[in-house]
Amino acid sequence: MKAIRFHQTGSSQVLQYEDVDQPVPGAGEVRIRVAGSAFNPADGGIRGGLLPIPVTLPHIPGYDVSGTIDAVGDGVSVWTVGDRVVGFLPMTADGSAAEYVVAPADALVTAPASVELADAAALPSVGLTASQALFEAGRLTAGQRIAINGAGGPVGGYAVQLAKRSGAYVIATASPRSRDAVAAAGADEIVDHTATTLLESLTEPVDVLLNLAPITADGFAALVPWVRDGGMVVSTTPMVTTPADEDRDVRAVTIYVHPDAEVLAGLVELVDSGDLRVSVARRVPLSELAAVHEQADAGAIHGKVVALPPAA
Repeated sequence: MKAIRFHQTGSSQVLQYEDVDQPVPGAGEVRIRVAGSAFNPADGGIRGGLLPIPVTLPHIPGYDVSGTIDAVGDGVSVWTVGDRVVGFLPMTADGSAAEYVVAPADALVTAPASVELADAAALPSVGLTASQALFEAGRLTAGQRIAINGAGGPVGGYAVQLAKRSGAYVIATASPRSRDAVAAAGADEIVDHTATTLLESLTEPVDVLLNLAPITADGFAALVPWVRDGGMVVSTTPMVTTPADEDRDVRAVTIYVHPDAEVLAGLVELVDSGDLRVSVARRVPLSELAAVHEQADAGAIHGKVVALPPAA
């Protein structure tokens, strides 16, 4: 089969499009004929050796997948050949940037029927990140106010939709390029971060502050006084410590996305009911994935990119 692999860590130039032996599912696993493999910034971090995620070289990147089950390992009864699935794969194992990938059976859920199968790969990790940030860490409930810094990115798009659907009042930062998408996602207030700052725009306290964008430690700390007593500060950017205010019982949580098939299945249901929109900015042949990595390293990727294997 064809796959993208790197035999050593480094720049995007270490990625090779090459022939690889087709994987065989073990006990508790299935093999998926990949329809779509979504690119995530962490793919570049793993490839560059910049993230503390141990992988065995050579390594096939890609931890978001959608596709059709092609073979079933021993002990698997929940899936059969031909089932259409989507999942968040273990980040340490060979991934979905290939024609076939082996996955734990319990990591997968039925793919949404209302979107193209390849596009469904854009949902798992970013959808889970948004959900876990809002509800597991942020404990967001109806009637609360939330400020989302960096709402124009893939996680932000899901976060705005889910927060609004939960009954929260959503204040979101976005650029002019992403403003329409953030508005369509349901934001009540949109702050153009190219013209002003979230700090300058807040007029009332928020219950939850969610940071999804690069931010300085001082800039992050300056926002905390706008979080009400007993509120939550949540962040997906571990490079800067998430600030708290213990005197006011304002707690801080840094989110590291983790697998949760039950929550992912719930997100799929929302997609199929029309309550959650899957957005794909661009589709590229798998053979061009190295160029996507290069563009991402240069900060030139906006929105979710899905790679399509041959004949997918």
